[in-house]
Amino acid sequence: MNRSPLVLCVLAALSTSALAVEKAPTQLQSLEARIQALEANAETLRQQAAEALAAAQEAKAALEAMKAEQTASAEAATTAEAEAPPPAADAGGANGNAFNPAISIILNGAYAHNSIDPDGYYRSGFPLAGGAGPAAQGLSIAESEVTMYANIDEKFFGQLTLTASNDHGQDSVGVENACIETTSLPNGLGVRAGRFFSDIGYLNSHHAHTDSFYDRPLAYQAFLGGQYGDDGVQLHWLAPAPIYLQFGVEAFAGNNFPSAGGGHGGVGVVTGFVKAGGDINDNTSWLAGLSMLKSTTVAAEDGFSGDNRLYIADGTIKWAPNGNLKDGGLTVRGEYLVDDRNGVYDPPLLLQPGQSAFAQPWIGQRRGGYIEAVYRINRTWELGYRYDKLWADNTGPYASDFDPSRNSVELSWLNSEFALVRLQLSHDLPNPFASDNVLTLQYQVALGAHGAHAF
Repeated sequence: MNRSPLVLCVLAALSTSALAVEKAPTQLQSLEARIQALEANAETLRQQAAEALAAAQEAKAALEAMKAEQTASAEAATTAEAEAPPPAADAGGANGNAFNPAISIILNGAYAHNSIDPDGYYRSGFPLAGGAGPAAQGLSIAESEVTMYANIDEKFFGQLTLTASNDHGQDSVGVENACIETTSLPNGLGVRAGRFFSDIGYLNSHHAHTDSFYDRPLAYQAFLGGQYGDDGVQLHWLAPAPIYLQFGVEAFAGNNFPSAGGGHGGVGVVTGFVKAGGDINDNTSWLAGLSMLKSTTVAAEDGFSGDNRLYIADGTIKWAPNGNLKDGGLTVRGEYLVDDRNGVYDPPLLLQPGQSAFAQPWIGQRRGGYIEAVYRINRTWELGYRYDKLWADNTGPYASDFDPSRNSVELSWLNSEFALVRLQLSHDLPNPFASDNVLTLQYQVALGAHGAHAF
């Protein structure tokens, strides 16, 4: 009788152990299933991470391609300084602004103090023809302009620029630009016709108010009268290249310096140019060009008649963080000009010191150039330096052993992209007997529609 409880306990223990043995395989299977599920989830996460990384790399490549395309499009838009035209009107005239051209006004004034009286200024080896020479003494309105422009229809764009200036006390109003340009010719072709600035060199096609200095370089003054514009026609072609690459030819009447008289039946000047540019990296871009102007001249302002060829090489490098020059950066630019003449010299009525009073052959070369660096400190301040140099000819009517030069520094305060005040100091050596120290204080404001300037 006493063994029954003991037997029952033994039987209960054996039963519990048997149940535990039976449950063990089930728990192992459950753990294995959980491990397999976690491994599957980990593999899925790895695949998703790899896909996300590939998508990110693809998006980055697409972004870089878009930036490159936008940069190329901006460079190819135009080499002329111009305001962005409004959208073209459709053929049916649905655009309500189709007959309302955008209007841009540039007001420009200055105070200049020259240590040499401008009326007694002369430059050895280079006559002051075509409006070249120092700025007027004292207060002046400088050159102000009014520009009207619009798309004419889906095929043409038009622009008119009127200028007002004061030249040594004499007010003058003139037509600077009056031209039309095609907008939809195939294969990168474009045509411009009317009155406009030639696209030779770099500065020549830019309106003066876009310059970083108050006055044009000495070489531009000596060989182009500051800037060459005339009545003519231009054909240009934008090549389908991985970089910006443009070719162009022009024909002009030849009414303005360095030409005169409209030789060859009213076509006295022909030009040709090629321009190339692109991005070095996200921060740095470049532009370079080669140009030639050929003039058939009859009694020009400096007394020359004959064939004149002007060759220009130009180069520009711009650096700015992420390419945004408005917030700061550096622009370095230079141009080199060679003036090759083959003709005769008839002395003008008014002679300057060093000018020959006798008719004689004029065969020879004169050269000039400049280099400038402009540092954009921030959106408000800009600091620049420019060195100008001219090399006179050793023979001919303007032969000289002295080569004029000039150093200039400028500091500009930009209250906004539409207003600036500029202080400029120049040390000019125009001849071996005098130096001209010039202090200029300039203001410039833009009213109305005014788009971005060219590169």
